[in-house]
Amino acid sequence: MQGTMKKMCCLGICLLFCFTAGCKEKETLTLEEVTKVNTEESRKENTKENGEKEAVKEKGQTEITEEKLYVYVCGEVKSPGVYELEPGSRIYEAVRAAGGMTEAADEYYLNQAEVLNDGQQIYVPSKEEIEAEEKIPGKPEEIKEEGSKKVNLNTASKEELMTLTGIGEAKADSIIRYREENGGFQNPEDLMKIEGIKSGVFNKIKEQITV
Repeated sequence: MQGTMKKMCCLGICLLFCFTAGCKEKETLTLEEVTKVNTEESRKENTKENGEKEAVKEKGQTEITEEKLYVYVCGEVKSPGVYELEPGSRIYEAVRAAGGMTEAADEYYLNQAEVLNDGQQIYVPSKEEIEAEEKIPGKPEEIKEEGSKKVNLNTASKEELMTLTGIGEAKADSIIRYREENGGFQNPEDLMKIEGIKSGVFNKIKEQITV
């Protein structure tokens, strides 16, 4: 009987030991799992935070890169003024923003495919302006016909003298040589003292010259 009791006691002690060891093992595993989960969550949070920082940084760079353009559109457009456009915009887009050209505008004057710069002024001229501009400078025949400017024989350059009817390079050189040797022309008629310039040539240019 006593032997049986001892066996039962030993068996009970063994079972208790096994149960206690199993709980400790389970508790150890649980702590490891908790630690692992915490580590993973911490890593995710760090990744998310870094991602947000990068996003903010990229957004800031994008905002700087995509800064708006401001251009002043005036002249023959329907709504002159300062307009905000996207980077890389072209002249035709600025004109369109200003309501388009008027009927009087010279639509071929500007290169409408040209890329705009910040602060640029776009002036759309009228057809009349362009026509008038083409008639003003560097057109000797038109100047002579209008009588708006006469060639001074004592101060004109060789090129200016050659704009006179019948005066070529050789005669222009002779005119300059004459005024250097004689102290200038006293009156327009003195021009006929130069060899090769007779009354016929003089009469053609007398209204174009002065001294």
